[in-house]
This record gives sequence, structure tokens and C-alpha cells, in this order.
Amino acid sequence: MSKSPAAEPRQLPDSALRFVGFLAFFDRYATPPMFVALSLSTALSLSQAVELVAGYSLLYALGQPLWGLLSDRFGRLTVLRWALFGAILGAIASTLFTSYFALLIARSLTGLMFGALYPTLLTLLGDTRVGMAKARGLSDLQIFSSLGTTLATLVAGAIATSLDWRLVFLLPAAGAAAALLSLRQVQEPQREHTTMNFKAAFGRENLLLYAVVFLEGGLLMGFLTYIVPALQSVEMGIWLSGVLGCGFAVGVILGARFMRLLVPRFSRTWLIGIGGVILILSFAPSAVLPSAGSYTVTAFLIGAANAIMHSSMQGWATEVAPQARATTVSFFVFALFFGASVATYLTADLAEQGKFSQIFTIGFWLSILLVAVATWLHAHWYSKRSN
Repeated sequence: MSKSPAAEPRQLPDSALRFVGFLAFFDRYATPPMFVALSLSTALSLSQAVELVAGYSLLYALGQPLWGLLSDRFGRLTVLRWALFGAILGAIASTLFTSYFALLIARSLTGLMFGALYPTLLTLLGDTRVGMAKARGLSDLQIFSSLGTTLATLVAGAIATSLDWRLVFLLPAAGAAAALLSLRQVQEPQREHTTMNFKAAFGRENLLLYAVVFLEGGLLMGFLTYIVPALQSVEMGIWLSGVLGCGFAVGVILGARFMRLLVPRFSRTWLIGIGGVILILSFAPSAVLPSAGSYTVTAFLIGAANAIMHSSMQGWATEVAPQARATTVSFFVFALFFGASVATYLTADLAEQGKFSQIFTIGFWLSILLVAVATWLHAHWYSKRSN
């Protein structure tokens, strides 16, 4: 007797891919808009609330090589299911405590689990899609991850203030449970055997790239954490600051469209430089004239820089050591999020004091350094590879 179509194993459906991508970014960006609500409703100070995100980012980063190794050893869907189950437990645990240390542990472990979702989705796309199907899948994933960022920025602060901050952590738990349920009949895709080539992934060019993306992660992702709190510090309401903070997502979307026009006309070195100049310009208004308008411009331009500069850096990462591509990319992502975590930790006290203008001034000067070093290193690497 043959199985019914509904009972047959199937490939990862596009709807599940989109939803998990949305979920991963919703959870990651839901905490910053409710820093103030957390500090008022729990025993946390504002700087300790900021450190929850830093801990989340740190474990998110540290987990990247581990998830890549486990994915190659046990399979993509196995890792995805483990991570979703762990995310449910971590998110629920995050609602049970109000003390700093317990919440830091819960949120850090949740970051470890959610950190597996997006890179595993990218790997699954590579395993199961080719040609235009892969291009559409990557585009969908970028769109829905941006939607997750946008919705988290819009509603997390309002939910935490009007209802209960615990709901913001419970929503991703419910979403992870739904995603896990949707994967119950999905089969592991066939793939070639791969290994983690650590030696090739730690050549001189790789190490320099990791150092550059460490700084980039601090500027693009670490400092982005402060946009909504900075808006709230200039008397913007919870809801309005969330709306203005969504300038980042708008910047990503418009920047991605602008990138399509730039790619045929400029080399990757130039694209890194163009995106870098946009990043420098993003910090300037908030450093010089802090206001709701300048913080909104900063969010928008950081998003545009992300779409242009960071996507170019990703392309560089896939080419710097082809014989160790998977390993290189995993450490590239690790360096990115580790940089975000360190930047957030080091500036948490300034945020506690409301010195957001000083934070963005630091971002301005460091972005100049980043652009100079990144463009020079890429030009040098490309020239060496071409000879």
C-alpha cells in the first residue's frame, strides 16, 4: 500500500525557509527596543539590559564553527531541528527570571540556538537549489529576515511596555515550535561529504579578513543596537522610536536594489569602498548633531552600508580560500558577531549614561579606519591572486 502524498518525505518547503529566516532575525532584534522596559520591570540596569544582547551575540558568534561542524557530521535538518528545540527551551527560560545573571545565561544560550538557524538555511539552499531557484531562495531569505528585523523593531518595545516583556521572548518560542512541527516530514537532502579544513581556513589572508570583519561587525551590528534607545533618549515614544528605527530595514532593501546597479560597473574593491563611505556618513549626523532625525538617518545609512559593503565582504569570504570555503565562511560569521558582541560590551556603560552621541563618534572614526584597511587589503589580495 503506497503512502499518501501528505505522508511522504519532502524537501524543505519555501514557506518554512522564509518563516525560519524571519524568526531568527525577529528574536535577534527584539531585545534592543525594550531596553528601557526591561530596566524598569526587572532588577536590571540599562547597561545590564544592553549586556543581554552582547551575551546573545557572543554565543551566536561562538556557535558558528560548532554548528558548521555538526551540520557536516549529522546533517542540516538534524541541526535545524536541534536548534529549534533548543531555541524553544532558551526562550521559555528567558521568561522565568528577572535577575541579571540568570537572564544573561538564558539569553546567551538562546543566542547559541538561534545562531544556528540562518547559516543552516543558507547551507540547505546550497544543497537543494540551483540556478534561479537558488537566487530566488536567497532573495526570499533576505527579504523575510529584514521583515523579522522590522517587525521586532516596531512591536517589541510596545509589547514590553503595554503588556509584558515576557511576551516578546515567548513569541519566538511559539514560532520555533510551529517551525519544528512544519519540518516533521521533511527529509535530509543528499549532499557530498565535506570536511572542516582548518589549516586552509587560517592562512594569512583569511586571518586578515577575519580581523576586518570583526571590526565591521562591531560597527554594522554592535552600534546598530543603540538606535532605538538613542531615539528614546530624545523623548521619542516607544512606538515612534520603533518606527524610526526601521530605517535600517528600509536602508537594506533600497541598498540591495542600488547594489544591482553598482555590481556591473564596479569591482568588488570599489564596492567595499562605496559601502564603507556610506557607513562613515551614517555615523556623522548622530555624532555631530544628535537628534531623532540624525538617529533615523544613521539607521537608514547603516542598512544601506550593510547591503553594499557587507554583501561584498561576503563575496570575498567565499573566494579567499576555495578549498576551505565552508570553514572560512563559518569563521567569517563568527568574527562578525563576535565583533558585534565586543562592541556592545565595551560601550554599554556609555549607553547607561545616555552618551549615544559619543558612541556614534567612536563609530565615525573607526569606520574611517575600517574602510581604509578593508579596501587596501582587498585590492592587495586581488592583485596577488591575479598574478
